[in-house]
Amino acid sequence: MMKIKLEKAEDHELKLKPNENALGFGNHFTDHMFVMTYDQGQGWHDAEICKYKDFSLDPAAMVLHYGQAIFEGLKAYRGKDDQIFLFRPTANLERINASATRMCMPEVPVADVLKALKQLLELEREWIPRAAGSTLYIRPTMIATEAGLGVRPAKRFLFFIILCPVGAYYAEGFNPVKIFVTDKYVRAVRGGVGQAKTAGNYAASIMAAVEAKQQGYTQVLWLDAIERKYVEEVGTMNIFFKIDDELITPALNGSILPGITRDSVLRLTRDWGLKVTEREISIDEIIAANARGGLQEIFGTGTAAVISPVGSLHYKDQDYTINGGKTGQLAQRLFDEMQAIQYGRQPDPYDWMIKV
Repeated sequence: MMKIKLEKAEDHELKLKPNENALGFGNHFTDHMFVMTYDQGQGWHDAEICKYKDFSLDPAAMVLHYGQAIFEGLKAYRGKDDQIFLFRPTANLERINASATRMCMPEVPVADVLKALKQLLELEREWIPRAAGSTLYIRPTMIATEAGLGVRPAKRFLFFIILCPVGAYYAEGFNPVKIFVTDKYVRAVRGGVGQAKTAGNYAASIMAAVEAKQQGYTQVLWLDAIERKYVEEVGTMNIFFKIDDELITPALNGSILPGITRDSVLRLTRDWGLKVTEREISIDEIIAANARGGLQEIFGTGTAAVISPVGSLHYKDQDYTINGGKTGQLAQRLFDEMQAIQYGRQPDPYDWMIKV
C-alpha cells in the first residue's frame, strides 16, 4: 500500500465553517486536501494529506495548452448515529481510470486512493454537514503538469482531492426544473471523448448553458452531434423518460457519460419490476408522446442532484409542460429510496455504501 504523509493545518489556520443552511454548491472548501504526483518511469509518489493550498504551475504546463484534465464527483453523507458513508466510491475511481485511459493519462491505484480518501474524510469529519439534505461533495481531479509544448501525452501529472460542503445543486431543490433543448450546439460526438469526464466537455457546454439561463432555463438537454435528433444527456445529468409505463434512457454510445447514479437507477427500477429500456430516443418521439398523453414524467440523474424531476422542455421556440409541471411518482420514489440508502436510514441490499 502507498505511504501517505500527513501535514495538518495549525489551529489558527483552520477556516470558519459556513452556515449549513446556506451552503449553495461549490462555494466553500475544507481545511485539507489529498495530493500525489506521477512521473513516467517512477509512477505515483509523494502522496500526502496536506493543508488546502494553491498550486504553482509552469506557464508551459501541458494541461493549460492541450487540456489533459479529468475529474470525478462523489459525496460523503452523515447518517444516523453520526456515521459517515460513501456512495459507490470504487465505481467513481474506476470511472476516473476509464477517463484517464481515454485521455492518455495514468490510472490511479484505486485501493490506495480510497484509503487516502477515508483518511482525509476522517480528518475533515466536522466539515460533513448535519443539515437535512446537505452533504460533503468530493472532487478527485488529475491534470498534466509537465512543462512542454507539442501535442503529445504528458509525462508528469498531479492528482488531488478537494472537499466541499454543499446543499442542493439546483436553486429549485427537488422541485421540477425547466430544460432547454438545443439543436444549435453539440456537446460530444461518437468517437470523441463524450464518455470521459474530461474538462473540455464542460467547457464546450458553457455557451449553450449561458444562453439557456438567460432565457430562464435551468439546464441544457443535448442532442446527438450528427443528426441533432436523438437525446443524449443533460449538462450535469443523465436523462430518463417514463412513457406508457416504460422507463427509457439513452443507451451508452460513446458520447454519453456512464453515470454512477444512472446505473443505480437502472438497478433499482429493474428490481422493482418496471419495464426498463436503454435505446436511442428522439426528441420528436418525446414530444409526440407528450402530445398524446403517454409521457408520464422526465427526470435527470447525477451525483450532484441525485434525482432531478423535469417540469418542462423548451424546443424550437415552444414550451412543453411535463406531468403538469409536477414531480412524478417514480422520480419521488427514486429520490426517497436513494437518499434513504445514502444516509444509512434503510438497509443497502446492493453493498453500495462504505462506512468511513
